[in-house]
Amino acid sequence: MSADTSALPFVAPVDKDSLRRKYAEERDKRLRPDGLDQYVRLTGRFAHFAEDPHQPVVEREPVTDHVTFAFIGGGFAGLTAGARLKEAGIDDIRIIDKAGDFGGAWYWNRYPGVMCDTASLIYMPLLEETGYVPTEKYAHGPEILEHCRRIGRHYSLYEKALFHTGVTELVWDEDAARWIISTDRGDRFTAQFAGMGIGPLNVPKLPGIPGMDEFAGHSFHSSRWDYAYTGGDPAGAPMEKLRDKKVAIIGTGATSLQCVPALARDAQELYVIQRTPTAVDVRGNGPIDPEWHRSIATPGWQKRWLANFTLNWEGFTGQPPAGVEVEDLVQDGWTELGRRMRANITAIPPEEFSVERMMAAVEEADIAKMEQIRGRVDDVVTDPETAAKLKPWYPQLCKRPGFHDEYLQAFNRHNTHLIDTDGKGVERLTERGVVAGGVEYEVDCVIYASGFEYATDYTQRAGFDVTGRDGVTLSKAWADGMRTLHGMHVHGLPNLFIVQLLQGAFLGSNVPHGFAESAQTIAAIVCHAVAEGARAVEVTDEAQTGWVEMLLRDGVPFGRPDCTPGYYNNEGQEIGLAERLNVGYPLGATAFFGMIDDWRTSGEFEGLAFR
Repeated sequence: MSADTSALPFVAPVDKDSLRRKYAEERDKRLRPDGLDQYVRLTGRFAHFAEDPHQPVVEREPVTDHVTFAFIGGGFAGLTAGARLKEAGIDDIRIIDKAGDFGGAWYWNRYPGVMCDTASLIYMPLLEETGYVPTEKYAHGPEILEHCRRIGRHYSLYEKALFHTGVTELVWDEDAARWIISTDRGDRFTAQFAGMGIGPLNVPKLPGIPGMDEFAGHSFHSSRWDYAYTGGDPAGAPMEKLRDKKVAIIGTGATSLQCVPALARDAQELYVIQRTPTAVDVRGNGPIDPEWHRSIATPGWQKRWLANFTLNWEGFTGQPPAGVEVEDLVQDGWTELGRRMRANITAIPPEEFSVERMMAAVEEADIAKMEQIRGRVDDVVTDPETAAKLKPWYPQLCKRPGFHDEYLQAFNRHNTHLIDTDGKGVERLTERGVVAGGVEYEVDCVIYASGFEYATDYTQRAGFDVTGRDGVTLSKAWADGMRTLHGMHVHGLPNLFIVQLLQGAFLGSNVPHGFAESAQTIAAIVCHAVAEGARAVEVTDEAQTGWVEMLLRDGVPFGRPDCTPGYYNNEGQEIGLAERLNVGYPLGATAFFGMIDDWRTSGEFEGLAFR
């Protein structure tokens, strides 16, 4: 039986060669020799951008005690790890975070309209355990932040937590078999085990635009939204202080998709500065019917939904095998894309199957989807010139796909102006405003929706280094690229668990699913170590080397070089050894989750040494 494509709209054939040339032209005009160096950090004259606008720092005495497990990062990675450790009977847990509360990205990102872009029922972890039902298919930020707090309360994770606290040093004491943790609040405490989950998009970045320090108006980064200036609140109240203000927002990625509609509604004039348009598909948000949810919420429902989403999304791998039908429980843009790719792949006659035919089938699915997305722009945006500039000319997976029901519509408002820079970006800022295409746009406020560092040096993003056994540091161990077992364990760093995406599930697309699986793994290993009386657990050099060699042999760096530049493909720069190691498990996220479940439930923990 072939995959069901009845819900997939028909798209007229296109000239593939012409389309490829168009894609290449658009890519080439955006290539820059400075790559990642085009961005700057929120330091120096922009250090105030990084301050916490949400709650004041509360003075406290330094902490000098001992805990069984310390986790650095209070977002979903730390919360799920803490929850699973608590469930396993490890009660002595401390979570440390620079923020003033749990939430991670959802603590900092409170811009208007912020919401998850994978469905709430799979995005928000521990729903079944906490008994919470999201109100919308795609929950807004305040609801997700409150759920983070709910997890913290439910599992008593607040008791030992340290907020507004940055770790400055993590040093392994071999004799005592424990980690010594120092912070910027004068803390110096120890932990038998430590975890690090700083998030894949943790450090805000700014575009290195000349004249930024000359602008005399107000400015801030979107992750530190200044409601004192704009008025309104994260719950969506009108930003009444913008009614007489001209505002420019720089960037048209996921953040702008979500906050532009509110800015268009409230600002006197809004200038959306675009270098590269995002592919904006239908989101289709709406309320979740509690009665319907009760009908699907049988024991283990969220785990099944997580697995179902990943399996449907991974249509690009050709899995599951042809003839095996999989119901699409989530039914969103991600799974639709996966089903479309899988339908094309499974339509290839077995005797004609080859890698080339498979790649051609994937390309055909992508072209059909992108033609549909470009057609949607014409259907929604009334001004033809503006519509033409909002069309994305690249394969959909060159950038993280976007979904929204109000972004394109915002450009039909008389006060909203798309300033397309034809791939060049902003030329400079002046005392009075923004210069793009040789034109100065005078504004009162500049909002930098310029995103976060991705795939830069890990210790740089963490803000501290890790010193392990025999003085081995994480920065030295990863000087030529990341080296782990399963993306989590590093030789020379005993009792340390690094929760991240690379070298593990990576492209599961629903990031919290990877964190949830990592939490299960951490709890299993720690409990085994405690039960066996082991003081330390460490990946062997042989196991780590084998994993890295497999990744180098079989892994495919995500973000094709023929894509338009972005953080997916190293801003279009050359792919070196380090980038070749920034990959996921070659067989995909579904296969990785299955493999790691078998690995931890076997109780053998192959590749780890307990001592």
